[in-house]
Amino acid sequence: MRYQDLSYWLSTVDEPLTPRPPLAGEAEADVVIVGAGYTGLWTAYYLAEADPTLRIVVLERQVAGFGASGRNGGWCSALLPTSLPALARQHGRDAAIAMQRAMHDTVREIGRVVVAEEIDCHWSYGGTVVLARSGPQLERARAAVAEAREFGFGPADLDLLGPDEAVARCAAEGVLGGTYTPHCAAVHPARLVRGLARAVERRGVTIHERTPVTAIRSGAAVTPAGTVRAPVVVRATEGYTPGLPGHRRAIAPVYSLMVATPPLPAATWEQIGLAERETFSDHRHVIIYGQRTANGRLAFGGRGAPYHFGSRILPGFDREPRVFAALRRTLGELFPVLGPDVPLTHAWGGPLGVARDWAASVGYHRADGLAWAGGYVGDGVGTSNLAGRTLADLIRGERTDLTRLPWVNHRSPRWEPEPLRWLAVNAGLRIMSSADQAESRTNRPSRRAAAFSRLLGH
Repeated sequence: MRYQDLSYWLSTVDEPLTPRPPLAGEAEADVVIVGAGYTGLWTAYYLAEADPTLRIVVLERQVAGFGASGRNGGWCSALLPTSLPALARQHGRDAAIAMQRAMHDTVREIGRVVVAEEIDCHWSYGGTVVLARSGPQLERARAAVAEAREFGFGPADLDLLGPDEAVARCAAEGVLGGTYTPHCAAVHPARLVRGLARAVERRGVTIHERTPVTAIRSGAAVTPAGTVRAPVVVRATEGYTPGLPGHRRAIAPVYSLMVATPPLPAATWEQIGLAERETFSDHRHVIIYGQRTANGRLAFGGRGAPYHFGSRILPGFDREPRVFAALRRTLGELFPVLGPDVPLTHAWGGPLGVARDWAASVGYHRADGLAWAGGYVGDGVGTSNLAGRTLADLIRGERTDLTRLPWVNHRSPRWEPEPLRWLAVNAGLRIMSSADQAESRTNRPSRRAAAFSRLLGH
């Protein structure tokens, strides 16, 4: 397998993707972490930083950054998959506010580590502009700002933009307004995860790549090469979790796909904007996301690929020509200056993890030594760092502001067995897609999409 072919990001890292040595046999550790993506590596980083004497082993089926950490949209954001009202209903207003403020702090914390560890990941604090390009989208933009105000977050956290203000940041076609938050940085995600892997190794952490874990149990992570025994076992497998025995219904792997253009000329960027490398989206139902890369490409992605029966994950699912074509059409609709002649140089995809209640969680059960984090629903670049810091505190038995956050030890319900899971996930995708199409024709909000959003607790 050529790991460079998995995404534009992995094709442009600053090191060879030569796998580290696999596990050679039986081993012992104080903490064994399954998965060398952001969650596993951030957990290792903060544990090793807090206690350099810990023996920490990370096991990875492929190479560090193989999964979503090396293929995502490069938004290091303060976004959460669960809305503030939903968090408040479950845990109270103060807990919801604390969770959001922790995410704001997380973006700054990752920026601090990037500088401290000299990770060249093209970090740029440009914030996020979310455009409104129809009446219903503008209503959702206003509602998002009103919701933020209700929880005490002012214009410095989320601001409502008029048409001229929005266009000044991102000059897409037909912009009526939008929202802007400074709590996001554009990043080269594969450079971040690979740099983080080197940083944990400098702290004495051992990473074994090409080492698939076939089972996790109290005190052990089992591989074909041998078992790593440790009093603490951390599951950090996100969208790949269903491949572990006993976890098939814990997480639904949903695919998100991306494309990238060649570097665009300065004259084209003058018409598009994104001068501060803002990440961008709009207020449609089916999520789209993009950024201006450090070398002047447009990297752009979106949902819409189907969920595959039985939570299957196969290399062929990374590429859906229908979805790639739709992403290119959407780029042309957003930015007519691209016309039909600007080609796509890269197209890729991969699975992200969705819990049944759309709620990310982090937890540690001290009695059996099992810890976990995940269910980020595509918001994992930032959230995984908060998860890693929280797991480090939980594992070390520290009582901190992080360990009191409402997502700690939250247990999402299991997904339905097949074929109900396949029907439910793909029905949701179809509802949102048809709602966007209906709104573009009628300029009226979709009642079906609103009802589905309420069903998810958003």
